[in-house]
Amino acid sequence: MSDRRLLVVDDVVELGEAVRTIGGNLGYDVRHSTNGKDFKQAMDDFNPTTVMIDIVLPDIDGFQLVKWLRERGCGAKILVSAMNNLNYAKLARSLGKGRGLDISALPKPYQDDELYEALDYGVGTSP
Repeated sequence: MSDRRLLVVDDVVELGEAVRTIGGNLGYDVRHSTNGKDFKQAMDDFNPTTVMIDIVLPDIDGFQLVKWLRERGCGAKILVSAMNNLNYAKLARSLGKGRGLDISALPKPYQDDELYEALDYGVGTSP
């Protein structure tokens, strides 16, 4: 298993696959889930170093996932994104920032170069 593990939760399969490709190019072992339940299970099984959360999901919203990660004392780098609404992503970021989470906002739709930049920060360093 790679020392760079990326867990993505996004209900748009095509976006998850795009992130899988870019993450793989950067040396990540990448897993993609399309709902909150699978994401939570994968957190325990996969132990990611980076997570990418879509704010708008069918079964649970990204805000609830950020709170759940906060309660667990998550040490992974967290990227939150929301389609055409950076305010949602910024709000999720504020939920975690004051509580010790390493969290950043990434607007959707994002360009490949923006995603490369967000993910290529090196393990244990800030972007």
